[in-house]
Amino acid sequence: MILDSKIPEGPLAEKWTNHKFNIKLVNPANKRKYDVIVVGTGLAGASAAASLAELGYNVKAFCFQDSPRRAHSIAAQGGINAAKNYQNDGDSVYRLFYDTIKGGDYRAREGNVYRLAQVSVNIIDQCVAQGVPFAREYGGLLANRSFGGAQVSRTFYAKGQTGQQLLLGAYSALSRQVANGKVKLYPRTEMMDVVMVDGKARGIVTRNLVTGAIESHSAHAVLLCTGGYGNVFFLSTNAMGSNVTAAWRAHKKGAYFANPSFTQIHPTCIPVSGDHQSKLTLMSESLRNDGRVWVPATVETAEKLRKGQIKVNDIKEEDRDYYLERKYPSFGNLVPRDVASRNAKYVCDEGRGVNETGEAVFLDFRDAIKRDGEDIIKAKYGNLFDMYQQITGDNPYQVPMMIYPAVHYTMGGLWVDYNLMTTIPGLYALGEANFSDHGANRLGASALMQGLADGYFVIPYTIGDYLAQNSNERIPTDHPEFKKAEVEVSERLQKLLNIKGEKTVDFFHKKLGKIMWDYCGMARTEEGLTKAKAMIKELKKEFWSNVNVLGANEELNQSLEKANRVADFLELGELMVDDALSRNESCGGHFREEYQTPEGEALRDDENFAFVSAWKFLGEGQEEELNKEPLVFENVKLTQRSYK
Repeated sequence: MILDSKIPEGPLAEKWTNHKFNIKLVNPANKRKYDVIVVGTGLAGASAAASLAELGYNVKAFCFQDSPRRAHSIAAQGGINAAKNYQNDGDSVYRLFYDTIKGGDYRAREGNVYRLAQVSVNIIDQCVAQGVPFAREYGGLLANRSFGGAQVSRTFYAKGQTGQQLLLGAYSALSRQVANGKVKLYPRTEMMDVVMVDGKARGIVTRNLVTGAIESHSAHAVLLCTGGYGNVFFLSTNAMGSNVTAAWRAHKKGAYFANPSFTQIHPTCIPVSGDHQSKLTLMSESLRNDGRVWVPATVETAEKLRKGQIKVNDIKEEDRDYYLERKYPSFGNLVPRDVASRNAKYVCDEGRGVNETGEAVFLDFRDAIKRDGEDIIKAKYGNLFDMYQQITGDNPYQVPMMIYPAVHYTMGGLWVDYNLMTTIPGLYALGEANFSDHGANRLGASALMQGLADGYFVIPYTIGDYLAQNSNERIPTDHPEFKKAEVEVSERLQKLLNIKGEKTVDFFHKKLGKIMWDYCGMARTEEGLTKAKAMIKELKKEFWSNVNVLGANEELNQSLEKANRVADFLELGELMVDDALSRNESCGGHFREEYQTPEGEALRDDENFAFVSAWKFLGEGQEEELNKEPLVFENVKLTQRSYK
């Protein structure tokens, strides 16, 4: 299959404007005749559902939480990028575009990324109108701060809870449409499969998480806004419910899965403290504006610190190694996430880690507090400092935070074209569920930007182009394809319940997570990936013969929910390893140890790997087929990334 990205012709800055004019429209009266399903109600889903309902479409919105307000989007802390240049420091749409392309190590489409930068300026106005309480300067203008991978201040923020405030804005817009009767909301409902009729996505099969009832829902188009798959690693910054099931079901029905091995490791997370943990806590990248990252200059000093023979504040300035500032003088502590994460791993591997496990570095606010005063730092980061103290027991106003990289975001996802449509006609993927905008490494504060751009400003135009070319005739849910999908879902769930093995679902999830982290995490090798593939195959075999899923289907059954999701993670994990093995280069967050510069930076191979890896499912037990979408760069020069 030839992957047609449908990038419009013409100059980069005019592509989106011209495309909006050239695509087909559905007139306002006819919009009422079309039904759209939106799966997921985070930033991408809530904004899409609200916008489409406002236009007149009939929308059904599904979430597995008890309320859209509990979507994982609330966990985003630091901010949202937009090229408004309020700081008058040289920002522009083109600079945001360039920083995003460069940050993703030249593995994203120019057309998609430029559009993202273009519409970023509209997102802020939209959210301010909804009442999002962005921080403001003394004179009343919206404030900005810096984030990694940029030398300008373009990140808008609401203290350390930007995601939550943005989601409340989108939720209020969604709630208005629910009240108007244009959106029917289905909470505590999980999508189990996509239903295809005549080669097009025409609905979904769901499971009611309270009663276990299997139900079908028909529509003219389906939007997957279901987030990322970082929980394949078990320990991640994702909410524990975050999963890949919706995207994976679509993949097995024909939607290509793109760049699955491109996962982002966030450099500033609270370190792992023991085997009891089920998730990790993010400390916002915004902290790197004022916090300085360092470790002891020598292994001997670090060992004394780990053994409790000295305290952190006893270490003199000359005995500290501010390694990011030393290695990257231009960007310092604000290098992109993949660079900061790898360097934290390097110094810990040298034996200079600062906690008992040796896997932590310091994020120190001593100098910022001296310079600006504790009140200023508290105003900027107070809730983050409080959260850190409640989790660790340490007061970051008095001692440095301890941080270490952890799995955070996934740049891979369902392959989509410029219109956000997957390889299945009528099936769209928005936000983190698609692969389109971040290449091999996402810049901080760009996830919220992409989710809202897709939902508020892209899909309302592009879905009309598809619907205008298709009949508004509704397909009833007693259609044979719906009934067939319902039977398949029921049989799969019953199969899980019938195994009655000896190991818990978490046993398999943790084991998979460790394999993924050890061999497909921050650093990868051909030998390790080959070993991981064999281990995952063996683990998958054991799962389907020895997992113990308690209870029944016709009830609230979280064990069954988890088992269903972990079964998909096992298959996804194998594909991620295949993808990492197929890419004989390092780029962004995908770091193959065999391919690095003498300074230990990622070494790309643009001649052979400047493409999107798009994997096609060929059937159970078969190896997936790799398809390639070439990446064409007409506006940026492919260079070795440097943040020095």
